[in-house]
Amino acid sequence: MKTDIECCFGALALELAPGTLASNLAMDQAHAAELAVLVAADLGRFVPAQAPLQLALLGAHVDPVELLRPGWPLHNTLAELAARAPGEHEGARVIAFGCHERKLPAPLTPDADLVGGPLRLLPWVLRGPRELIAPLAEQLEKELLETGMAGAATALYAQQRFGAKVEHARYLTLHDLVAMMALQYEHANLAALWPLIEASLFEPDAERVIDAPPEPLLRMADCTVRMAMLDIDAWADAGLAPEHTTPEHLAGNYDAFCVRQRQFEALLGAHHIVVEPVPCRVGTDPRVLLRR
Repeated sequence: MKTDIECCFGALALELAPGTLASNLAMDQAHAAELAVLVAADLGRFVPAQAPLQLALLGAHVDPVELLRPGWPLHNTLAELAARAPGEHEGARVIAFGCHERKLPAPLTPDADLVGGPLRLLPWVLRGPRELIAPLAEQLEKELLETGMAGAATALYAQQRFGAKVEHARYLTLHDLVAMMALQYEHANLAALWPLIEASLFEPDAERVIDAPPEPLLRMADCTVRMAMLDIDAWADAGLAPEHTTPEHLAGNYDAFCVRQRQFEALLGAHHIVVEPVPCRVGTDPRVLLRR
């Protein structure tokens, strides 16, 4: 009888020193394999001895938004490539994906436009029989954030190969990463946007609405966000101006609203959430238009 195979997704998180920019985004195949062995040893603290599990590691670091996208595309690509690797039925093994002739497969290539952040992530996937993966995933959710510091050898190797000063290296589950990013969005005054992003990850069929003036007006359904696009008259008519706005401040507040719209659109785009602009005019209810 065929065994049901499941996956557990996570990441090796590298917290870089302030002002640090890694000189390398990816390792070659040989170095990625060496790092994967170190990662496997670290994660071995949580894995039953001799368990027939596969660890697949990407030997490249990405921005958090590259992992937090609907359908978890980077992790799923990593899992699919690991499943096609030779030796599928040979028990426990470690698989690494690094550069060949200085290139990675396109779906695994870090976005060169999303560099410079202090947190960089190396995605990993554990694959194995459901009866092993399910309790392991539950254990990692409970323990990894508190006890998942990477070994000194792992952190040093990553630092050397990526050419960046690593202050902390630890392992995270995707739920750990989501919780961390939710706090970062809150601290960046973007808490209003986070429920849409989180729903796109865990409830892609859910509906979410942002209708909290002076924030932009948005509605998400089927993982597509419809954004009301209004000129200054329609914006004021829809009640999206801040309370007690005086005529002399109206134009400035509207400009701020447009800046906020562009910020929301850029962030949603970085998470690969489709944004559909919906033109709205004076005399029409934008809330109704967003539902059409």
